[in-house]
Amino acid sequence: MIEELKKIEPREIMPGFWGRFVHTDNMTFAYWEIKKGSSLPEHSHMHEQVVNMLEGEFELVLEGTSNHLRSGMVLPIPSNARHSGRAITDCKILDVFYPVREDYKK
Repeated sequence: MIEELKKIEPREIMPGFWGRFVHTDNMTFAYWEIKKGSSLPEHSHMHEQVVNMLEGEFELVLEGTSNHLRSGMVLPIPSNARHSGRAITDCKILDVFYPVREDYKK
């Protein structure tokens, strides 16, 4: 089924993090719009994750190492790795998760 991304209703998952979610049988694609200054608390999850920076700048701390991400950069996050972050500017990020993020389904 073909969908227009802009027609998927965004949901605020945490303050400043608005996501549109697409799920397949095995993966979740999270298209984020993140407001400058918004913080991602440290956490981990069983899912493998690939962060794809589409626009803006984001500082992502992965297992204690700070990564300054800019448009066009990609950062894989292994399963169960501790990570946190903050939006340096307004950002657009595509996160790809495997397996499906059941918690992001409506």
